[in-house]
Amino acid sequence: MELLVASGIGLLFAAGTYLLLRGRTFTVVIGLTLLAYGVNGLLFAMGRLNTDKPPVLSLDLEAYADPLPQALVLTAIVIAFGMTAFVVVLILRSFLEVGSDHVDGTEPGDPGTLRTYPDGSPVEPVRAAAADSQEDRS
Repeated sequence: MELLVASGIGLLFAAGTYLLLRGRTFTVVIGLTLLAYGVNGLLFAMGRLNTDKPPVLSLDLEAYADPLPQALVLTAIVIAFGMTAFVVVLILRSFLEVGSDHVDGTEPGDPGTLRTYPDGSPVEPVRAAAADSQEDRS
C-alpha cells in the first residue's frame, strides 16, 4: 500500500513539473494544481497510513489517528485554492494586456509578432542591434 501511495505522489509531482514547464498558461495552472495535490498527498502520507483507528479521545489508547496531518492538508488545500485563483487572475490580465496565452507573450515561430512597450512603441530586437553594430565595424 505504501508503494502505491508513494508512486501516486511521485506521478503527481512528475506530471505537475512537466506541465509547469510547458509554454501555455493553462498548462502552467494545471501543473501548479497537480503539484499542490502532490504536496497534499505527501503531507497526508507523512502522518502514516492508519486504518480503523479512532481519533485522539483519551490518552489510554494504544493506537490512534494523528489529527495533525489532516489539519495540515486542510490548510494546504485552502492555500492552494487561493494561489490558483491568484494565478488565474494574473494570467487573465496578461492575456488581456498582451493578447496571447503563451508564457512569454509571443507565439513561437511567428516572425510577424512585434513586441511593444506599454505605451505602444516597438521593442527593438537584441539580435538586430548586435548585427547592426557588427556591420558598422566592417
